[in-house]
Amino acid sequence: MAFPEPKPRGPELPQKRLKTLDCGQGAIRAVRFNVDGNYCLTCGSDKTLKLWNPLRGTLLRTYSGHGYEVLDAAGSFDNSSLCSGGGDKAVVLWDVASGQVVRKFRGHAGKVNTVQFNEEATVILSGSIDSTIRCWDCRSRKPEPIQTLDEARDGISSVKVSDHEVLAGSVDGRVRRYDLRMGQLFSDYVGSPITCICFSRDGQCALVSSLDSTLRLLDKDTGELLGEYTGHKNKEYKLDCCLSERDTHVVSCSEDGKVFFWDLVEGALALALPVGPGVVQSLAYHPTEPCLLTAMGRSIQCWREETYEAEGAPS
Repeated sequence: MAFPEPKPRGPELPQKRLKTLDCGQGAIRAVRFNVDGNYCLTCGSDKTLKLWNPLRGTLLRTYSGHGYEVLDAAGSFDNSSLCSGGGDKAVVLWDVASGQVVRKFRGHAGKVNTVQFNEEATVILSGSIDSTIRCWDCRSRKPEPIQTLDEARDGISSVKVSDHEVLAGSVDGRVRRYDLRMGQLFSDYVGSPITCICFSRDGQCALVSSLDSTLRLLDKDTGELLGEYTGHKNKEYKLDCCLSERDTHVVSCSEDGKVFFWDLVEGALALALPVGPGVVQSLAYHPTEPCLLTAMGRSIQCWREETYEAEGAPS
């Protein structure tokens, strides 16, 4: 008699708090993993950017050069460069190893909410409350952007980049997708001001969060609504959302001190993770493992799955 195969285990969600780090940067505006998930960046209201090993809780370097609070940052594919944007309207390119400012790009008329490198880290894309996305050539000495995308009718809250596409979310309630190969623009109207957008890991879908406390999963090519996720609170702040490392769950910050996880396909709430008494301002999901970083107030929290054993921990 053949025994049935055991059911494959469902994906584990990060719900065990491993560490809480007081970053010493005032309020943390954003937390971001680097490309391989070994390090993270924190953007502070004290004008600094810090690089950490979050699992160990060690500070590796502090980057100072912004004139106002830092609102977003991103690392390059080879971990040699960082870019950041902030309330001083500047986009800054940093050398990771030395901590020095390589270039400062000025041209935005308002604070810079979001920054991203392209895949080769030769161009930085920045989105601002001045309703434009500007593309800056990291290798050129020219002060002006190589391209300005100005189709939005209100501030740009979130930008993501794939090998040939730019996905942008705006306070005007539209998701815009620029296909750089075809030279085309696609626009989908969500209706409520958009706070965050991201590609699914497989690149087929776009996840959109907006100020009506709703997340929507859209088919990237057709704009078809594939799923809606509600239960969290997002009425006034720019909060992050993302997908888990295997695209199984939708994850969002919330203004009531929790992080919400929904099953991507069924749309059912899988977990409401209590972080603390305040707004969960930002989150970052590890690229390959069930590991989550959250930012609340002055500190960040590192979460792993229940079965996770830290290296060197007594077994």
